[in-house]
Amino acid sequence: MKHPWTIWAAASLALLVVPALLYSQGFDASRTWRYEWPKTDFSKHSVDFKEILSGGPPKDGIPPVDNPKFVAVREAESWLQEQEPVLVFEHGGEVRAYPLQILIWHEIVNDTVGGKAIVVTFCPLCNSALVFDRRVNDQLLDFGTTGKLRHSDLVMWDRQTESWWQQITGEAIVGELTGTKLTYLPSPLVSFETFRASFPDGRVLSRDTGFQKNYGANPYVGYDDPANTQPFLLRQRADSRLRAMERVVVLELGDEAKAYPYTLLDKVGVVNDRVGGVDLVVFFKKGTRSALDGPSIARSRDVGTGVVFERSLDGRSLNFDRRDGLLVDRETGTRWNLFGQAVAGKLKGERLKPVVYGNHFAFAWLAFRPDSKIYAAP
Repeated sequence: MKHPWTIWAAASLALLVVPALLYSQGFDASRTWRYEWPKTDFSKHSVDFKEILSGGPPKDGIPPVDNPKFVAVREAESWLQEQEPVLVFEHGGEVRAYPLQILIWHEIVNDTVGGKAIVVTFCPLCNSALVFDRRVNDQLLDFGTTGKLRHSDLVMWDRQTESWWQQITGEAIVGELTGTKLTYLPSPLVSFETFRASFPDGRVLSRDTGFQKNYGANPYVGYDDPANTQPFLLRQRADSRLRAMERVVVLELGDEAKAYPYTLLDKVGVVNDRVGGVDLVVFFKKGTRSALDGPSIARSRDVGTGVVFERSLDGRSLNFDRRDGLLVDRETGTRWNLFGQAVAGKLKGERLKPVVYGNHFAFAWLAFRPDSKIYAAP
């Protein structure tokens, strides 16, 4: 029996083949896009229109959540399992968790946390969960889904200028704001159990979104199968340096980009590194399930998760090891958690500075950052 995403991919093949044939004959896709997007300035764009393909749904066919509601951790426990993945954002004394079981059906949440206007995003096809500041040049933007993909990644749009934005890069690629970049905000992807342990008074995005969706179910069953070598609507061949669906912790600091494969992180547990002149630590821990494996996210396989922090504290760089599943610094023996909090030992109460990073599929990161270095264990 074929997986649902496979059937969807097969049914959508014409969305890839037909545009390719039309482009080869000099067809300009923006001519047809103008009917659906009369306010978008297609004279401004930073990418070739040939790279932008229809993913199937129309504008906001995958509906964003514009008026998110939140519930207490205890209430969320009735429908959210311990190892399910949640994206966490904290600001101004407020901490919120956004379960992927909800994001997988909406892809975008426009929210305000601790006075900061943010957009929470998730592209299932790239496994890219990212949070951005949605204030740009003193203008507050609201985002939706275009129904378009580029390199298999979600293309968003803002309702104020109707510019189109690439989710992974946070850059406007079509329209009035072309070339403008959103500001990434630190947002660790961890298990609900990890979030609950560190922030028992935190709030969780409610299933009361205003839409009837099968929350908890995975509409992309089997999509992250390691044997999947050609992701949906990726026109070029996936970079051969890593398996296409290999999960990687990715970051860019200064002019340097780097990817840390989960398969290696799982073996070493901790990587003390220096990227773009910044001393950092990458920590990996099992206990977080895939949102793109089995029919039920709660019963999907454990893929783990990685987090990244600066390892400089009070003017000195710490070095970390994994001991019995715990993050421990060599200098003081202090124990740290996945949020960079010192929970026991000499430095208890201190906190490491988070680094903006992502947990993507390798093919997606390398499609946008082919210059990226790939970590190899020494």
